Amino acid sequence: MVKVVLSRNEAGHITSFEISGHAEFAEHGKDLVCAAVTAVSFGTVNAIISLCDTMPGLEQGEDGGYFNCLIPEDLEEDVARNVQLLLEGMVVSLETIERDYGQYINIVSQ
Repeated sequence: MVKVVLSRNEAGHITSFEISGHAEFAEHGKDLVCAAVTAVSFGTVNAIISLCDTMPGLEQGEDGGYFNCLIPEDLEEDVARNVQLLLEGMVVSLETIERDYGQYINIVSQ
């Protein structure tokens, strides 16, 4: 199962997210759930880098079963707002995947 852990601060803003595990929906290379989660999360990070000119802290496992993204704390207010909008869009997309494939993905906030 893919586990997505969203870390939020007191204001409810996403400060980091961690994705771990494998969906095992299908064989490697044909796993629709893993591909969707990867596309959504990497697309979000690429958008943050490109559109917000912000480099998050990134860590990735060698086997593709781990990805961690840490949002910098010292962003200007307008940049932080845009980063949060992109991250909340990611959450909506991941929740859509979870709604349809809940036995393969679990999202939790802490």
